[in-house]
Amino acid sequence: MKVYLIALLACFSLHQASAQEASLSVTGEVTHPLQLTAAGLSKMKRTTVALKDRDGKEHKYTGVTIPEILDLAGVTTGKQLRGENLTKYMLVKCADGYEVLFSLAELDTSFTDRTAILADQLEGGPLPAGKGPFRLVVPGEKKPARSSFQVTEFIIRFAK
Repeated sequence: MKVYLIALLACFSLHQASAQEASLSVTGEVTHPLQLTAAGLSKMKRTTVALKDRDGKEHKYTGVTIPEILDLAGVTTGKQLRGENLTKYMLVKCADGYEVLFSLAELDTSFTDRTAILADQLEGGPLPAGKGPFRLVVPGEKKPARSSFQVTEFIIRFAK
């Protein structure tokens, strides 16, 4: 397991992304801060989920589950997510300044059946211009307001 984690970290976090290449950073209360590029994300396990957008139509998004990204960064999840750790949250930042907030329990598969993903594909192709390269997709919410466009950063913190 340790060798696997070291290999993944070498692929995703040891090299800083070039200025032209879009990336997502995972920082804060993490064991292994990450800088994920589109190329790195495309090599991870892929998941497809459906989301009803503001247009009322259901669309298929493909990407990597948020728990997988959080695990890679060494975020407290699963059995460790209890007591004081239940006060941790993830702040999602987007390129246009938009921000949304989730408690870690809302995203953890030991607490919920929903599968939130960081998507880089819509209906089998890239996300439309102005919507990508990464979109947070959160199925099962009555409004898609937290399914954010142009995601650039996940910040993990304790609530005070």
